[in-house]
Amino acid sequence: MPTPSAKLSVLVCKDFACVRIAGRANFTFSPDFKTLLTELSQKGYEHFVIDLSDCVLMDSTFLGVLAGFGLAANPGGTTDHCEIELLNPSNRIRDLLENLGVLGLFKVTTVSPPVPGDAKPATPESVNPSHEQITRTCLEAHQALISANPENAGRFKDVVQFLAEDLRNLEKGS
Repeated sequence: MPTPSAKLSVLVCKDFACVRIAGRANFTFSPDFKTLLTELSQKGYEHFVIDLSDCVLMDSTFLGVLAGFGLAANPGGTTDHCEIELLNPSNRIRDLLENLGVLGLFKVTTVSPPVPGDAKPATPESVNPSHEQITRTCLEAHQALISANPENAGRFKDVVQFLAEDLRNLEKGS
């Protein structure tokens, strides 16, 4: 039985935004996630709780989008500017983040924070990404994994090369 695609839900408060990911977080889901994080960041949020309690799997693209956000939010790899908290990641997801050398970009928590009285649910809209947008997101995500940890270059060199070539071909056809 195939694992369902991921679903996003958002809870915004005065001091933080909580993004809940349920299901399988993969490359087709990544543009929506990236857009949502960018929009929340542009609205001034500096504390993010990424609730992974119901996230069963992350592929390398989704991991790269998450790592890219961590790098962009905290230049130099420190968590001084923006705190990104991963709530209840499974052992498998935690191991993936650790093996890719990006776990240090995040604070990992296994206890749910209390929900403040000013919390409001928000419904993220899908960006309905084109093939070109998905390819660009995949490429940027894998480049972020390499930027976060140069040891990832060997793992993703062929993927990055393929995606860059695919993106060039898609852009020529536009």
